[in-house]
Amino acid sequence: MTRQYELVERVLSYQPTADEAMLNRAYVYAMKAHGNQKRASGAPYFSHPLEVAAILAEMRLDDATIATALLHDTIEDTDVTRTEIDTMFGAEIGTLVDGLTKIKKLDLVTKKAEQAENFRKLLLAISSDIRVLLVKLADRLHNMRTLEHMKPAKRKIIAEETMDIYAPLAGRMGMQWLREELEDHAFRWLNPEAYAAVVERLKILRAHTQGLIDEIEGALITKLKEAKVRCIVAGREKKPYAIWSKMERKQISLEQLSDIYGFRIVVPEVPDCYHALAVVHTTWHAVPGRFKDYISNPKQNDYQSIHTTIVGPRHQRVELQIRTELMHSIAEYGVAAHALYKDTNGANGKAVPSQDSNAYRWLRHLVGMLLDGDNPEEFLEHTKLELFQDQVFCFTPKGRLIALPRGANCIDFAYAVHTDVGNTCVGAKINGRPMPLASALRNGDEVEIICSTAQAPPVAWQSLAVTGKARSAIRRATRDAVRAQYGKLGREILDRAFQRRDKTFSEESLSAALGRLSQKTAEDVMAAVGRGELASATWSVPSFPRRGRRRGQSAGAKSAPTKAGSASARSWASNSAGPAPPVRSGPKAQVEFRSAACEAICRNSPDGGAVPGDRIVGILTPGQGITIYPIHADALKAFDEEPERWIDITWDIDDDNSQRFPAKIAVTAMNEPGSLAQVASVIGEADGNIENIKMTNRVADYTEMLIDLEVWDLQHLNEILAGLRAKDVVSAAARAEG
Repeated sequence: MTRQYELVERVLSYQPTADEAMLNRAYVYAMKAHGNQKRASGAPYFSHPLEVAAILAEMRLDDATIATALLHDTIEDTDVTRTEIDTMFGAEIGTLVDGLTKIKKLDLVTKKAEQAENFRKLLLAISSDIRVLLVKLADRLHNMRTLEHMKPAKRKIIAEETMDIYAPLAGRMGMQWLREELEDHAFRWLNPEAYAAVVERLKILRAHTQGLIDEIEGALITKLKEAKVRCIVAGREKKPYAIWSKMERKQISLEQLSDIYGFRIVVPEVPDCYHALAVVHTTWHAVPGRFKDYISNPKQNDYQSIHTTIVGPRHQRVELQIRTELMHSIAEYGVAAHALYKDTNGANGKAVPSQDSNAYRWLRHLVGMLLDGDNPEEFLEHTKLELFQDQVFCFTPKGRLIALPRGANCIDFAYAVHTDVGNTCVGAKINGRPMPLASALRNGDEVEIICSTAQAPPVAWQSLAVTGKARSAIRRATRDAVRAQYGKLGREILDRAFQRRDKTFSEESLSAALGRLSQKTAEDVMAAVGRGELASATWSVPSFPRRGRRRGQSAGAKSAPTKAGSASARSWASNSAGPAPPVRSGPKAQVEFRSAACEAICRNSPDGGAVPGDRIVGILTPGQGITIYPIHADALKAFDEEPERWIDITWDIDDDNSQRFPAKIAVTAMNEPGSLAQVASVIGEADGNIENIKMTNRVADYTEMLIDLEVWDLQHLNEILAGLRAKDVVSAAARAEG
């Protein structure tokens, strides 16, 4: 385990102005906070943040990042609070630790939707300060180095997360060494048999090629010295996962790989790169098709090098990477390397990672995509496609460089230029020749996209597109096209409905009803009507309000079959106004009641009464007549065991009837001046009559009201409730029971 003084000395070696006292204070504070906590291995828990800090010190990060690494688990795993961190170490470190704590709580899981949503949150958390990501990656690296102490099930989940998200994300940030080590650790646990096989074959290969690396390295140094090229040459062997993935991708054996051994030639300046390339190519045979110039066309993570493959000593194929010292640092440490060479924008002139690098711009581009409205699964699909793919570089006819994932086609190119170009694309020319849109692009292709405003992207393009940007844009365009079709159908339905009422349809006529229809725009209403989501009864009531309803304009109804024979009620009645004749059974039986009894039942019912339109039933009492109840009346429970006494009754109100019916509603409104006036205004404008208002519960924010109303019928009551719910001051409005 790294010791305190070793860590501080390492930081001071590359940052002499580092706050030594602050680093010592963070070390002691974190050690005390974690106390006697243990890791799964049995080691003191504090060994973990200390090793994370050591990893970041190797990357030569600033003292604030090192202190954050020491403290990164304190808020999550101890009683330490954000306020205490701010007080002890300042707001900058407090913000970094808090950001890591939020990410810790969002560790990715295997469920696709949750993983996607959490990854969105991860990117949002790191977008404000790239150092949050650097600490997170170092934290994951140390966890992978000690993964053997975890339970097998947990070990598999962590390894899958690392392979799917963290390793490619490290690569996208330009931190190649970190990516390779993360991939190797994950490969070891996800596919132990393959890992062991590759390691064993490498041992055999080393025995057969003993001394080869030293021989090739010596030959390169000799030739470059003769040409007076100052350089450092270093050889390396490919990592097991890199070897395995290439064997899988190309379906070849390990012996057939041409780049098991790779050599880096590091020179002072860019012209020296091309000088070294000339020496190498004039000394040994270059392998055709194996040359790439990433100095002229850098990768999106700022990576720059010249790649070439030669047939070197012992007729061994050798991969060479030629780069400057700055390029080498960026290739190894990615965004972290910008602290050393580009920026001194930290406090007191301290160097911190640049947030203007290409890699960071890519991250900001992803965060910007969160505003496009794609669902989490689409966003994760887009991100994974970009994370895992290598690149090809193509050009527009005007010379604009477009970087695309390997295997991308003309459709992807069109959407990379602009979404509108992709949506209107009808054809393409590659290097001046008309080609199918599905044609895969190669490095250096010049692509011209042919557009037509009459074109819309076909759904089938989703299966052809390679980039997530193209796929999400095609899905969005498809949804918009379907919505437009439903909107057109909905407009026709509404237009005919307005014509039947001798009115002219316009979008403005729907604007006043948007709140009641729970829609944002008139286009939303038309699309919902076209899809059948808004039935005619739903949109016609707010669109054609019945202002100033004539008295007696209640809906009538015919007789309904009963549970005991057949009966009907021509007037809503009971025996409250005097004895009624007994009910006669039989198919033609009919009972006559006086209408005055109706009002007594409606007003005196303990269950809130009934209004025309409510379901009502009668209970037959032999020798006494029928008592009428609303279907929701609690009193009906007493007759559950006597079905022969139930008679289904329906409303039959005369057109010239001037009678209103009582109803009771419960309204929850904001407790602020004017709220009661707005409630009363809605009821009055809808031609309702308030008989009584009672405040049943009054608190600081809300007031609950019980309102007795007089309405014409059930439809009239529902209109009033819909109007109340549309008001901003009303949080709930419903019919009251009792």
